[in-house]
Amino acid sequence: MSGRAHEPATERLSKDEARQRVQATGLRATAPRVAVYQLLLETERPLSHSEVVAQLASPDWDQATIYRNLLKLVEANLAWVASHVGGVARYEARREHDEPHYHPHFSCRSCGAVECLPEARLAAAVDKRWREAVAEAELQLVGECPTCRAAPSFTR
Repeated sequence: MSGRAHEPATERLSKDEARQRVQATGLRATAPRVAVYQLLLETERPLSHSEVVAQLASPDWDQATIYRNLLKLVEANLAWVASHVGGVARYEARREHDEPHYHPHFSCRSCGAVECLPEARLAAAVDKRWREAVAEAELQLVGECPTCRAAPSFTR
């Protein structure tokens, strides 16, 4: 994610372009790895492992294969874990030209959705050591999202 002022833009890559990026990191560009990477690039919010499995829905790739590829993409710095709220890791692609991640994520305790809040940027510490630490840190806000709050069953 970047510290852009608006919702992060998705990045559309052809399969060949995604394959080249994966290979540039030294990873093998297997079909499931490229598919997982493309999905993360094209999605505007962090996805859990189960969401990735559901969206790819391929009989050729089991859940363990998808999970291993998520981990490999994180190791290769093509993706990162954007949220751990509720004990569920949610993954997001690192896009070309990303700035440090100085904004929090909001996690809905009702529906489980995780959204970036780029307008709620954190002030980066002046000291370089802390600036780098803050860029790698997580700030999670947990509550009820606007959709769940608007539901008729929501009680205040």
